[in-house]
Amino acid sequence: MTTRLTIDPITRLEGHGKIEIFLDANGDVDRTYFQIPELRGFEAFCVGRPVEEMPSLTSRICGVCPEAHHLAAAKAADAVYGVTPPRPALMLRELMYDAFYVTDHTTHFYALSGPDVILGPDAPVAERNILGVIHKVGGELGGRVIDTRRAGHRVIEIIGGRRVHPCTAVPGGMTKSLSVAERDEIAQIATQMLDFASLSLEIFDQIVTGNPATRDLVLSDLFRHETYYAGLVDESGKVAFLDGRISVVAPDGEALGTYAPAEYRDWIAEHVEPWTYLKFPYLKQIGWKGFVDGKDSGVYCVGPLGRLNAATGMATPRAHEAYERYFATLSSIVDGRRQPVHLRGASHWARLIEMLYAAERMIELVNDEEITSTDVRAVPTATPTEGVGTVEAPRGTLTHHYWTDERGVVTRVNLIVGTTNNYAPITMSIDRAARGLIHHGVVVDNGLLDRIEMAFRAYDPCFGCATHSLPGQMPLEVTLRGSDGATIDVIRRD
Repeated sequence: MTTRLTIDPITRLEGHGKIEIFLDANGDVDRTYFQIPELRGFEAFCVGRPVEEMPSLTSRICGVCPEAHHLAAAKAADAVYGVTPPRPALMLRELMYDAFYVTDHTTHFYALSGPDVILGPDAPVAERNILGVIHKVGGELGGRVIDTRRAGHRVIEIIGGRRVHPCTAVPGGMTKSLSVAERDEIAQIATQMLDFASLSLEIFDQIVTGNPATRDLVLSDLFRHETYYAGLVDESGKVAFLDGRISVVAPDGEALGTYAPAEYRDWIAEHVEPWTYLKFPYLKQIGWKGFVDGKDSGVYCVGPLGRLNAATGMATPRAHEAYERYFATLSSIVDGRRQPVHLRGASHWARLIEMLYAAERMIELVNDEEITSTDVRAVPTATPTEGVGTVEAPRGTLTHHYWTDERGVVTRVNLIVGTTNNYAPITMSIDRAARGLIHHGVVVDNGLLDRIEMAFRAYDPCFGCATHSLPGQMPLEVTLRGSDGATIDVIRRD
């Protein structure tokens, strides 16, 4: 007899998805499926629009990370026209993006993964949420979480024109410059963000790395995979969010190489499965070998874990110090090579290191005398053709590729969003967690289901970029059925 366990929809993520777990006659896991049940249509309905509209249009793909799509689209439009924005414009884009990073990573750590990392999956269901996290860490810190998000959106509003769905990045640069008063306001916010990021790392030390029970859960081998890793790096090989080349490293730390964003089709291919609307990217040099680990598998991981593994360090001093401590704690040197961190739960730690870096970088940018320059756009004059724009979204490498006619009207679009890159490893992590937790005689309760969901929440997936559901409701109902389809048990979580 085969038993089917369904988690639909999954919780505490952006977007929609469901998990199907099939048990064999012994009650052990036979196969799992991580399914994205809705269809994304942006690549189709962007066709026919002027390419200069793409930065504003594609920011509507997702209300969680519109800044990532806004700037990926702007960079692709720059490339379509073959224009390089002036340095002050590039600095403004980066300043806005760093503020977005602090804001977004704050949301994930405290609201989405916080109930897993800070409270644990065995906490009462009614407490396993942002309010429970605030109760655990204290109301004062809870207020700072809210203040940090508010301040981040204020920076985005100043530079991007709106708190959500920014509109100021255009082909060739930006539509507005920064006043001295605005610079001073952002400088104050950046200082507060740096202090908050440092405090968040201290809290992680106290609650996770300093607590054996929590450490064993979050940094468990249950959430471990040996895959390739990829992320943008600057000229010195350090983590970059907006500009650089994509570095790829093997599971044993060997460098596979780096490539320019426009070369992504030489490196990345996409595998299709009939049971989901999302594709599975993989490394073309290695090939698709299925949902398996190892150096012979083309599966790769992006996001905070991938970026830190693919880089040689962080480009600001305090963040680099945290980076070195992270690897000293979780990694080792084998045959002269630093080994990647394969524990997917370590993504939470890596995310806080990136938060610290983004805040430090904001301070560097606002102290640059050119940040208030009015030279913020080079008006395009060349005939448009095609272009690729790549940024590191918080969830991973995001690529926009546009083809246009000679008038600049879009004729074709290809988008590979951050979470899509991680679809294969997320699927593998859910399968590994399910196999490690569900066995004959084990009671399938909410705590166990939450441990399985922890497998994907470490990646901070955003299926809002890929899926859209009309009801707008997110209950969780797990139905346990026998092979004849009869309901054995129902567990519901609203």
